[in-house]
Amino acid sequence: MALPEEVAQVFLLGVGATVVMDLWMFLLKALGVPTLNFAFVGRWVGHVCQGTFAHASIGQAMPVRGEVALGWVAHYVTGIAFAVLLVCIQGAAWLQEPTFLPAIAVGFATVAVPLFVIQPAMGAGFASSRTPTPARNCVRSVISHSVFGIGLYLSAVLIALAST
Repeated sequence: MALPEEVAQVFLLGVGATVVMDLWMFLLKALGVPTLNFAFVGRWVGHVCQGTFAHASIGQAMPVRGEVALGWVAHYVTGIAFAVLLVCIQGAAWLQEPTFLPAIAVGFATVAVPLFVIQPAMGAGFASSRTPTPARNCVRSVISHSVFGIGLYLSAVLIALAST
């Protein structure tokens, strides 16, 4: 397989898995379950670009221009980066014959980023420890990132089918 084709497939893998995660999030929101506010993600990214990594409360930080769009872009770029990680671990051949276990393992492992980097930097503490319901928030994160892992697998299956 040519390198541009591999790059396109990894891009589609990340986008597809992120879409699956977003569908899950939209379902939760429709059921009245609180979900991630992408404006806050964008606000955090905007402040990181200005040199401020950590906040006492991202909700009280100064808003940045275009923060909702910036949050969504960051979300998809992160999904693509995690897809790159999976393909780097498994090799490009995995895209042609995807298996479930590596996809779900990488999806599950990616929960470390929000729990131990993003949430503390946004003022929620390690593993949501500074929120009213840390255990519930952690379980939601684990489930959402596991859904992302399922999305990695499903997207890879579709990519493999499309390339045959």
